[in-house]
Amino acid sequence: MLSDQEKYRYSRQLILDNVKEQGQDRLKNSRVLVIGAGGLGCPVLLYLAGGGIGKIGIMDHDLIDESNLHRQVLYGTEDCGKSKALIAEKKLHGQNPFIQIETYPYKLTPTNAREIFKQYDLIVDGTDNFSARYIINDAAVLENKPVVYGALYKFEGQVTVFNYQNGPTYRCLFPEPPKQAPNCNEAGVLGVLPGIIGLYMANEVLKICLGTGTILSGKMHIYNGLSSQLSTVQISKNNTLKIKSMQIHYETTGISICEFDNLNIQEINSDTFNELIHTEATFLDVRESWELPRILSRSSLEIPLNQIENRVTEIPKDKQVIVFCKSGNRSKLAIHFLTKHFGFKNLYNLKEGIKNCQIPV
Repeated sequence: MLSDQEKYRYSRQLILDNVKEQGQDRLKNSRVLVIGAGGLGCPVLLYLAGGGIGKIGIMDHDLIDESNLHRQVLYGTEDCGKSKALIAEKKLHGQNPFIQIETYPYKLTPTNAREIFKQYDLIVDGTDNFSARYIINDAAVLENKPVVYGALYKFEGQVTVFNYQNGPTYRCLFPEPPKQAPNCNEAGVLGVLPGIIGLYMANEVLKICLGTGTILSGKMHIYNGLSSQLSTVQISKNNTLKIKSMQIHYETTGISICEFDNLNIQEINSDTFNELIHTEATFLDVRESWELPRILSRSSLEIPLNQIENRVTEIPKDKQVIVFCKSGNRSKLAIHFLTKHFGFKNLYNLKEGIKNCQIPV
């Protein structure tokens, strides 16, 4: 039941024929897990909290960085270096004290996904990497939870609903991860675009929780921020896909081999990187000069990706070279280029980039 104070707070929704007090009660009794409190997650969280979703879960292991602030509207400069999930919880409680918020300031994994998903009615995928998207998809299918999905690329955004009433899933659209697809750290994104797509996502969540309107299942809206055009593509259900359990390996750890444009790229994880940084290993930083933190090593090279071809002679071929960037995509492109065109065989990519590493200062 709604208190008098809640009725006044939500009064502009309560007068809607498709909401009224019964609908607002449904929102209050709804449980929604938002995975990713970044560009997409921030507007979703703001409007779900404002709309009166009774329980909101926030899952994000990342810390707030100044480069986030142009699009992640829940945070301010004073929040840099703090947990996204915990700061989001604080801000949302200030916005609406009548809701319950549960935080998960750690990574989604194949081992914790299903147990967490059991506690919610609906999952929001606001992530920006394929590993998380496939974990979300498979756990949601196994737990029979709908997934409101959004994605961004430069000036374009996508939104759809997967696994709604046995509708198409993420694997119906992308059965396997693509070999190369940069996230917004690598490709860039116009700051307003996550807000636009995030609002579409929040709208789908509210419609599902209210049980009203036409749900964006089996089709995807694609919004072009440059032309302001909205197009729709159909997504067909693939009935041959059968997910019976979570896979063990959605991503690898330690030293591994990954496929990239028919080339084997050797990779190391952050633990191995942290060990090597105290040795005489050579490090190749392909980030831009303004990106921090820099590593302090006598054997480090700072060559931005767009300068690699002109400075290739500076890179040794007779010793192990660890190539890295912020999240691991630019470094993979550098290794691909150096291997294919200059015959390098001694390059190791830092998986997921330097953001998870302990950098000595």
